[in-house]
Amino acid sequence: MSNLDELGRPEPPPASDEASTLVGFLEYQRATFEWKCAGLDAASLNVSVAVSSMTLGGMLKHLALVEDYWFSQRLFGNESPPPWDSADWDADPDWDWHSAVEDTPEELRTLWRNAVAHSRSLVAEALVDGGLAQLARRPWPDGRSPSLRWILCHLIEEYARHNGHADIIRESVDGQTGE
Repeated sequence: MSNLDELGRPEPPPASDEASTLVGFLEYQRATFEWKCAGLDAASLNVSVAVSSMTLGGMLKHLALVEDYWFSQRLFGNESPPPWDSADWDADPDWDWHSAVEDTPEELRTLWRNAVAHSRSLVAEALVDGGLAQLARRPWPDGRSPSLRWILCHLIEEYARHNGHADIIRESVDGQTGE
């Protein structure tokens, strides 16, 4: 069982193996993002700041896509499931961000939570089957395939970057600040 901080987020293990450390940092970033989006209604999830059109609702949908894309589609080579398979990505390459305004807060949170749960199971399976060195089944256009290690680091970076955005937006919504 992991140690939880004062906000209920799992602390990454201070001394563990590489896989547990990487997964621990990703779980911490996921929990930080969930905290930033918690308890907000549709209007609050659609607030943007400054010149950015970025919203917390858009981030929920975008990060659900990112979870599915990297762990299911890239790592395991699965096809794109709903709602991603019906989006017209050519007409709107940022469909995940733009279409979030049409979804309820609960739909957005459920979409993200389900994507995270699915990703967790896929990572656990990959760690048993091939470990961190396991290569993605679906290579990049240049033929190279990232390892699970690379994908985990990329997701940590993705969440950390968006958690910074979420912090600014959340503060503008209700003044809540913190990591």
